[in-house]
Amino acid sequence: MGALKKLGLIAGGGDLPKYVLAGAKEQGADVFTIILSDFAKAEDYPENSQAFRLGDFGKLMKRLTQENVDGVCFAGIVKRPDFKTLRPDLGGMKYLPGVIAAAAKGDDALLRHVSSIFEGKGMPLIAPQEFCDGLLAPLGPLGEYDIPDAHKNDAAQARTIAREIGRLDIGQGAVVANGLVLAVEAAEGTDAMLSRISSLPENIKGRDSARAGVLAKIIKPTQDTRMDLPTIGVSTVRAASIAGLAGIVVEAEKAFIIDKAEVTRVADELGLFVIGLSPNG
Repeated sequence: MGALKKLGLIAGGGDLPKYVLAGAKEQGADVFTIILSDFAKAEDYPENSQAFRLGDFGKLMKRLTQENVDGVCFAGIVKRPDFKTLRPDLGGMKYLPGVIAAAAKGDDALLRHVSSIFEGKGMPLIAPQEFCDGLLAPLGPLGEYDIPDAHKNDAAQARTIAREIGRLDIGQGAVVANGLVLAVEAAEGTDAMLSRISSLPENIKGRDSARAGVLAKIIKPTQDTRMDLPTIGVSTVRAASIAGLAGIVVEAEKAFIIDKAEVTRVADELGLFVIGLSPNG
């Protein structure tokens, strides 16, 4: 990344945008934050910011142009909108047909199309990890627990399945227990996927006294790494524990772990492993 003077931060839900904001300031960049009010809270970004609905796309683009940003960064949780009720502003109307057509091809196609709009306006896309690489998953166990041999096959299978559903642009996560696929992630998100496991028959899932199953969160093979890296946090670890899982695997340097210290503490307390695997392994 070259010298950045002013960043346009497109902030969705969760804590990742806050890390990006802090990191960009540490690097000496000025930051103007677009708060996506459907997902993020305005009070979290009190300085140099403005809130917009997703439908205010034309106004959003105009404001970024006025701010003379020389790069944009998408960070945080943004759920796919209901295009039937989106109500775009006048400026956003011209973009809507292309966005809808891209969305019909999958989330990756939608993200690529949206990023191309910004880049076409002279606002190149910058990855969040350029500002907060300390959040990237390290290689090896995050806490005191490494992955036991008894769970390595489940981890490998979950990783393969996650990669395959990623190739099909379905989701980033999969859970396997004792060789049986318990769940794959789709539009509902990881925590909601994990909550479904709790309702499965006890003979096919783990429990506190005999944990079984591994969640794999893997980047999609065709995904632009500047947007939507797999992310886990404390809520993911707690949801995995409630689901009776033994642990979580991600790929080192290709997933965010929000608040590593707390994730490590909670995982150790609950007896779960959280592992960063080699992307080539």
